[in-house]
Amino acid sequence: MSEPRKILVTSALPYANGSLHLGHMLEYIQTDIWVRVQKHRGNQCMYVCADDAHGSAIMLRAEKEGVTPEQLITNMQAEHCVDFAEFLIDFDNFDTTNSEENRKLSSQIYLRLKDSGYIDQRLVTQYFDPEKNMFLADRLIKGTCPKCGGEDQYGDNCEKCGATYTPTELKDLKSAISGATPVLKDSQHFFFRLQDFQQMLQTWTRSGTLQDSVANKLSEWLDNGLQQWDISRDAPYFGFEIPGEPDKYFYVWLDAPIGYMASFKKLCDRIPELDFDTFWAKNATTELYHFIGKDIVNFHALFWPAILDGSGYRKPTGIVVHGYLTVNGQKMSKSRGTLIKARTYLNYLLPEYLRYYYASKLSGSVDDLDLNLEDFVQKVNSDLIGKVVNIASRCAGFIHKGNAGVLVAENSASELTEAFLAAALSIANAYETRDFASAMRQIMSLADRTNSWITDKAPWLLSKQEGKQAEIQVICATGVNLFRKLVIFLKPVLPLLAADAETFLNVAPLTWNDHATLLFNHQLNEFKPLMTRIDEVKVQAMIDASKEDLVVSQTCIGMAMPVSV
Repeated sequence: MSEPRKILVTSALPYANGSLHLGHMLEYIQTDIWVRVQKHRGNQCMYVCADDAHGSAIMLRAEKEGVTPEQLITNMQAEHCVDFAEFLIDFDNFDTTNSEENRKLSSQIYLRLKDSGYIDQRLVTQYFDPEKNMFLADRLIKGTCPKCGGEDQYGDNCEKCGATYTPTELKDLKSAISGATPVLKDSQHFFFRLQDFQQMLQTWTRSGTLQDSVANKLSEWLDNGLQQWDISRDAPYFGFEIPGEPDKYFYVWLDAPIGYMASFKKLCDRIPELDFDTFWAKNATTELYHFIGKDIVNFHALFWPAILDGSGYRKPTGIVVHGYLTVNGQKMSKSRGTLIKARTYLNYLLPEYLRYYYASKLSGSVDDLDLNLEDFVQKVNSDLIGKVVNIASRCAGFIHKGNAGVLVAENSASELTEAFLAAALSIANAYETRDFASAMRQIMSLADRTNSWITDKAPWLLSKQEGKQAEIQVICATGVNLFRKLVIFLKPVLPLLAADAETFLNVAPLTWNDHATLLFNHQLNEFKPLMTRIDEVKVQAMIDASKEDLVVSQTCIGMAMPVSV
């Protein structure tokens, strides 16, 4: 038997400037399922994450709400943690990037890069708000589009005609914060020499660490030649001050991914047998995976590996990229009620409904995933209640009534049982390659075959005949054993259903290898309904509540800003 793998896994850091929604949950559910698979199969796998807590957006929102940035991010972290927990996202550590561990690591990495000659500095000219006394990012500048004449457009692109441009091309400029007319002003900035890692990145991005489509997209950047990357921002700014440079701060994208390391460092401090260097040293043989959305590929697959390489740390084993979430075939919309907050969903529906639906759609590709609400209701009700749970509910009553809840020591579906054993490796491989949709199809195919077998045997008809009790017990014990195998295969996706099934089965927490065994002469506990059908009325109520959330959010949330790292 091979040694258990040692794996560290992260998801992109949620931005501490807003609530989680179902688009965010796609990534965390995908990651959590994969991590649970690894643990289920006996590997050492740890899942760490953190709130991305720095940047101008957080500073400005805190000011708007009359609280300190520290209070804002503390409150948002508490909200995020509750939502994650109720969606059954099982982090080994969830932290904040505004931690002392992250401050120390960010400073150390910067100083290593500086000592190695990878940091340059030069004057840059930027727009400055004379009333707020701060430099303005492109998104904090508004004006008239130079292409279509659309008014009140942001400094980097026009939402009316889709044109992109620089702030200097805008007409009738004004600060989106104060409304003042911005002025151009020089400032000393610090740059990371990303171009020095061009050859390394060309090789690394084609080494199997990325999906082919992602590597192809990155080649566009690489073929054009990499440029220096501005890693500094001027005060006022909520973040970490650059060592030895008063009033100069790390740009949020410098210290945010280092937050992965800092979160793991905190986990190591809590669990002495964990060693930080075993997972982050340059020569580490352990595995490191980042799960991210396709919108932040350049940061994770170009800037981040270059920073790690330049500062003496290991690069990721793999970066797993997923597409965007659409709802009913369209971009999520507040007006249609399809930009659904995690909390709003949880107020109406069970988390495992969404976990299963996402799993049934995730193929390991970068394609967008659609949450079709009509299909969502039909699929969950058909697959989970109509197929999986149905097996246990069809068999349990006969066993309790006819044999005091004890499974007999006989299996009458050897061919079907062998099919389960034969499918286990294929299901495991599908999970490993993040093709959860294939795993779900295979599992539901086994559930279909089991239900068909029980229907053919018809224990409810046999119960009306004399002398058939022994045959009924064999049929139903076989059905329960096959149900147990389905639960084992589904446990990473449906941990609550699995826990309830373990209670009914009267067994210790199931592991992957348990699929190879059967329960004989085994006492079951009382069967209770394991899952209820989705009520379409609740889905509509969730949509209506999301429209109400729009009214609330317009009164309490300031500027729209990126929601993840």
